[in-house]
Amino acid sequence: MVKPIENLKKRKLTGGARKANRSRRAFEKDGYAAETLLGSTENYQRRTRGGSVKTSLRFAEFANITDVSSGKTSKVKITRVLGNPANRDYERRGVISRGALIDTELGNARVMSRPSQDGVVNAVLTAK
Repeated sequence: MVKPIENLKKRKLTGGARKANRSRRAFEKDGYAAETLLGSTENYQRRTRGGSVKTSLRFAEFANITDVSSGKTSKVKITRVLGNPANRDYERRGVISRGALIDTELGNARVMSRPSQDGVVNAVLTAK
């Protein structure tokens, strides 16, 4: 699915519609945000500009949790999403993004990676 072109379709001062003076360029193609949700792990890859590949996480079941006091990192199951300061709607829907607070088997943790762009959930254990 492709988003509409905001910068090509302007309006006249009178409020009338104006036709776009050109069509969309290939580098302007954009999909919708890959919002990572809680569920059985599922990721996908998409081509980016320059032919590179970006791995996105659609659903996440586990997170790599780092305990700052001991310096140990372990793979832990995510129980639920507690909050998301990025967006109130994300919090309601349980979207996992950078900065989201998640509940795990070890305790509460804050997500430090960008799951929709890195393809992995890395988090740091927070004080209880």
